Amino acid sequence: MTGQTIEADYLVIGAGTAGMAFADVLLAETDATIAIVDRRHRPGGHWNDAYPFVRLHQPSGNYGVNSRPLGSGAKDATGFNAGLYELASGAEVVSYFDQVMRRHFLPSGRVQFFPMSAYADGEITSLLSGARQPVSARKIVDAAYLAPKIPSMNPPAYAVAPGVICAPPNALPRLARADADTVVIGAGKTGMDACLWLLENGADPHRIRWIMPRDAWMLDRENFQLGDETFVHSAASVANQIEAAALATTIPDLFARLEACGQILRLDPAITPTAYHCATVSKAELAALRRIRHVVRMGRVQAIDADRIVLAHGAIPTTAQTVHIDCSASALSRAPTRAVFEGDRITLQCVRQCQPAFSAAMIAHVEAARTDEADKNAICRPVPLPDRDIDWLVMLAVDLRNRVRWGKDPDLGDWQAASRLDGFGDRARRLLATTPEAQAHLQRYGAHFPGAMANLKTLLAGAA
Repeated sequence: MTGQTIEADYLVIGAGTAGMAFADVLLAETDATIAIVDRRHRPGGHWNDAYPFVRLHQPSGNYGVNSRPLGSGAKDATGFNAGLYELASGAEVVSYFDQVMRRHFLPSGRVQFFPMSAYADGEITSLLSGARQPVSARKIVDAAYLAPKIPSMNPPAYAVAPGVICAPPNALPRLARADADTVVIGAGKTGMDACLWLLENGADPHRIRWIMPRDAWMLDRENFQLGDETFVHSAASVANQIEAAALATTIPDLFARLEACGQILRLDPAITPTAYHCATVSKAELAALRRIRHVVRMGRVQAIDADRIVLAHGAIPTTAQTVHIDCSASALSRAPTRAVFEGDRITLQCVRQCQPAFSAAMIAHVEAARTDEADKNAICRPVPLPDRDIDWLVMLAVDLRNRVRWGKDPDLGDWQAASRLDGFGDRARRLLATTPEAQAHLQRYGAHFPGAMANLKTLLAGAA
């Protein structure tokens, strides 16, 4: 059955963070009409399917859409994030996006939302009824290009013997018990969250085994705080990164400098990480994770048999009572970067390191304010998502080129300063003139910026 043609200036595929942040700015800065289609029953993307104890890794103020805040802006008084700005829970994020859709987007009269639907070949098809509706849109916005993979939607890539208890972290609160060991499979942020949930809820760390194919560098959450009282620390943080990038003689020397100035953290001081996924932790979380002494570094899981876990470089025993929590799905997409603007297609990607919400909002502003496609792509160079440790350098190199381009454009500077999702520009404009210590840090940043750009190129060429 084919219904009436849907007409809109923009068709946004995906109502997750990127799609919602893009649509929000387009709604604010243009008179365009927007159709949003998503396979899920409500906005929020992968947050709808995430485990119940998931939280943002960075403060809530860094996330969501530009037009309305997420969270209260308070600091946590208890738990592993105590003293730092609040981290919205998964349920809060889903509720927030649902409210943005119902109370802001749809009442505007310029947004249509098609949940439980898929787009292909010029048609939106209902996943429930099968009804098809043609779409006439000036531009297609792919907001699902970098959609993350999460354990609840992706079965393990290894074989699991019958009778073995193996489940995604969504089932952990139901399966965890005092008389059973727990094996957490995966070293990414999901694996960290599973371990932290166990520890926070009183599990004996000696009864937790953590299978970690690769150790990863982590970011210190203290460097991403948003209050005025943290401005000097924020200025120092950005300066420290650029200074380390400018002065490092080798890649190992760069990571040693970054660690020494508090920019990156690692689980075990004796193990040099080889991975990097933008995972952000507090020092209290790191201290808690270090209580787990049984960390298995024998490669990826190949199979879980009734009495053993087979890994790439050996095997360890297990039992029928052991609870295995699969956190092995890669949350970051490895899709290759492509031009953001290509004729009638816009592909949303990060244009700032590890900041999908800000990036989608920035792309929407550029779409609203500019007409020349080459100019728009020069402004919005995609920052590739990371996997290896060296990707820290790759991301920063692209990020710095974007900063240079943005710095030449007063419009982009004004937009960033006014953007809730920027987190730094507004504070810099309000506080820099009266904060000599921050001025000194940003002067140091400026002094080392050219050297950092040149040295990153040299270090990456040597690695290649």
